[in-house]
Amino acid sequence: MSYKRFGLDRTELLKKIQQAMSEKRFQHVLGVEQACIELAERFDGDVEKSGLAGLTHDYAKERPDSDFIKIIGQKNLDPQLLNWGNAIWHGVVGAYIVEDELGITDAEILEAIQLHTSGKAQMSKLAKILYVGDYIEAGRNFPGVHEAREAAKKSLDDGVAFEALHVLTYLTQQRKKIYPLSLETYNNYVGQ
Repeated sequence: MSYKRFGLDRTELLKKIQQAMSEKRFQHVLGVEQACIELAERFDGDVEKSGLAGLTHDYAKERPDSDFIKIIGQKNLDPQLLNWGNAIWHGVVGAYIVEDELGITDAEILEAIQLHTSGKAQMSKLAKILYVGDYIEAGRNFPGVHEAREAAKKSLDDGVAFEALHVLTYLTQQRKKIYPLSLETYNNYVGQ
């Protein structure tokens, strides 16, 4: 995959991404890149944008909390974000890091990165592709992943609905707080 359309050399981009994370996380982002490309091809999405979003979605995942807290202040982001942690920050705040450090300025890609863990009620095709691709990439191995992959073959909305339901089920079983956009995603794609 070439990302020259976005002014990026894939080899240089891969070096930067690999330096920012563990080898396990790097293998994951390569898997998500591939899953997103396949979903884009299946559902007539933008293949290059999808691959680039997949490749960069976890760029900030392994940063210390202090980095995110600092950026929330610097960028004047909603102070309510301080009530969450890395699971939300690496997407919502991580998109700013991707823009600043990797030079990706495409608004649709950045929004997809922001939403990749929570989703929201109305998502672009690209945001759905990344949301689902991150969940079903080939390296994932958890109870239900096969069913998630089957749902994603039917439609992006089926893939989003499957993931939203199972993520909320997991979070409630663990008695974890649920990010408001995750509830919005569930209500729009699952709730009747």
